[in-house]
Amino acid sequence: MIINKDSIEQNNKNEVENFNSDFAYLSDKLTKSGTNVSEIVNKIADFQVAIPSWALGAGGTRFGRFSYGGEPATLEQKLDDVGLIHALTHSAGAVSLHIPWDIPQDVKAIKEKAVSHGLIFDAMNSNTFQDQPGAEQSYKFGSLNAANEDARAYAVEHNKEVIRIGEELGSKSLTVWLADGASFPGQLNFQTALSKTEQSLKEIYAGMPEDWKLFIEYKPYEPNFYSTTIQDWGTSFMLANACGERAYTLVDLGHHLPNSNIEQIVATLMYKGKLGGFHFNDSKYGDDDLTVGSIKPYALFLIFNELVYGMENNPQNPYPAWMIDASHNIKDPLEDLIQSLEAILIAYAQALLVDQKALKDAQLNNDVVRAQEILQNAYRTDVRPLLKAARLQTGAAIDPILAYRNLKVRENLISERGLNVKATGL
Repeated sequence: MIINKDSIEQNNKNEVENFNSDFAYLSDKLTKSGTNVSEIVNKIADFQVAIPSWALGAGGTRFGRFSYGGEPATLEQKLDDVGLIHALTHSAGAVSLHIPWDIPQDVKAIKEKAVSHGLIFDAMNSNTFQDQPGAEQSYKFGSLNAANEDARAYAVEHNKEVIRIGEELGSKSLTVWLADGASFPGQLNFQTALSKTEQSLKEIYAGMPEDWKLFIEYKPYEPNFYSTTIQDWGTSFMLANACGERAYTLVDLGHHLPNSNIEQIVATLMYKGKLGGFHFNDSKYGDDDLTVGSIKPYALFLIFNELVYGMENNPQNPYPAWMIDASHNIKDPLEDLIQSLEAILIAYAQALLVDQKALKDAQLNNDVVRAQEILQNAYRTDVRPLLKAARLQTGAAIDPILAYRNLKVRENLISERGLNVKATGL
């Protein structure tokens, strides 16, 4: 299914009147407070978030998975689905591939398909957390940290192969997430495991092109429940420094223990020039991979406040790679991704409204009440008209979810692909 501009414009006609009045009210209010509304709308329009190839089908848990119908069975179909999201939102202009789940069989055709949807290939993702059919080595007891030298070499070579595939597609970065760790005390030696992981990452880093970046992800637990070798941002930061200037920490919103101060982690990494990317999701108890902003929207805003500050004040830090990383257990995956994009852009727009000069003055004068008011005034502003203005400016749908349903996208996908299909990699 392809959504053309005429279909979007037709849907927008019914929404324009309400949008115009809402935007005029907010624009007038913000302009009077000294805000450059056009500049903020342009920044929102330019903000692009990568969609991972594994997020386009119904996800699941260890207990079960419930198909949604019309899922993409091939990489080509996955690109079509990202294209649908991008057409409706104009904020999903990149796709992040997972290898070996989505190895292109015809690179030229895949690149042409991506271009037809206005998409680029963002970070490549390797997989050493599960054994593939016919694998010569097993990752049961580790990959980059494995005591078995052959298993370790096998994992390193897989990452190098992912880089080679990424080069052909035009990607410029590799994300490494490790499940390596231990489920029981004494299972491994912490220092030995860390040393072998560092050695393996250095080999991968040495095999990257000079214009590539390495993103090192971290996670406190799961699938191992006693220890994870790269368990926190400090370990990732240390390993990135050991690898070199083009190695960075990648922060996944869900990969933290409850009540972690993620905004402080973000600020510290940007100050040191080592925040390479950010994976968006949400959770209540642990790494639930829920829709972005569905549980802790204020925490997301505070994180974006630090991201915006860092992007404006830390030139030593590269522009971060943004990606949604979620599991859609009971929602239509495409609707869930659209909701996540909306939540991300809302938090971004709210952070852009923070009066950083006034906040700095309040901080210097130890005016805690004033500082809180400045942040919460921005957070409590309904910025959705700004997002709608950005979408209207770029030819996207004013209300993407409404347009998605009006155009019967899921029904059409089920008609084209069938009801009992399963996305690759799930």
